Amino acid sequence: MATSASVSNLFQAAAASRARPLAIARWLEIVALLVVLIVVVGGITRLTESGLSITEWNVVSGILPPLTEAAWQAEFAKYRLTAEYRIESGPAGMDLAAFKFIFFWEWFHRILGRVIGLAFLLPLIAFAALRAIPAGYGWRLLAMFALIVGQGALGWYMVSSGVGATNLTDVSHFRLAAHLLTALFLLAGLVWTARDLRVLARDSAARPAPLTAGAALVAGVLFVQLLLGAFVAGLNAGHAASDWPLMNGRLVPEADFSNGVLFTLFNDPFLLHFLHRWWAWIAVAALVWLAQAVRKTARLESVLVHTAVGTMVLLGIATVMSGVSLWIAAAHQLVGALTVVATVRAMHALGRTAR
Repeated sequence: MATSASVSNLFQAAAASRARPLAIARWLEIVALLVVLIVVVGGITRLTESGLSITEWNVVSGILPPLTEAAWQAEFAKYRLTAEYRIESGPAGMDLAAFKFIFFWEWFHRILGRVIGLAFLLPLIAFAALRAIPAGYGWRLLAMFALIVGQGALGWYMVSSGVGATNLTDVSHFRLAAHLLTALFLLAGLVWTARDLRVLARDSAARPAPLTAGAALVAGVLFVQLLLGAFVAGLNAGHAASDWPLMNGRLVPEADFSNGVLFTLFNDPFLLHFLHRWWAWIAVAALVWLAQAVRKTARLESVLVHTAVGTMVLLGIATVMSGVSLWIAAAHQLVGALTVVATVRAMHALGRTAR
């Protein structure tokens, strides 16, 4: 028995010696940066009404944009068949130059998705072939790759809701919310796993940080705020009011409940705008609590959370008062993604302290 245990320990030691937790952590952090970038580009795509400009999902042939005038005209003809073009383009219609602008953002968004897929898959294969993945982390990496693949399919599922519609000029805000929140969940997984691996690189006996009850509660509060923000974006509800703190001169906007409370809660742009701007303060309170909880043990994470929260609130107010300026709204979405990063780092620090 002693000999068998010794052999087992030798195999474990050999496997541990091949593991490269720090290299994998750095790779995951690069992928996380790409995810932040695609979230911002996705926001710009939504704000410029570009999401329906490409009416097909061609995984390989869709890598290159149209290269000839005839190809551009063919793509433009497909877009002119959508309800978005027929209803919103107006009597003057849209010229080819304007179509190329919106086509670029949707194409760039899709290209980034492919880049993220390859940036994850190829190093994953290399690390697996070298047996450099620490024990217990292989399933996490596979789950994150599955999320990336699923995200691509979910993106097309979202676009198809607008392309195939006969009287809708936008994609389903429910599908948009699922698409965005899946990306942010992937971002959280990348950051959390990278933090675990950095700790493992310093201490080979370290175990993954647990999710504490307090951190889970903060995550739930932030999830609600992000969900409301996705609904606001999908319904163009940011345009429901351009004043703050009142909405169109009222503290509480009128809501039409004639179709039922649940329908109004998930579909009324005025009510969702109102909920998004005021649930934000509950999210601020939860995040400030988290930042204070890790202030002594993780000073950097505390500063990052405070900075992200303050900036996000200011940009949210500026977005409303600017009438949803493109670049202010895009910056708001960028800081929203960075808030997720800062929050996950602080949640991880809280779990390490609890352990």
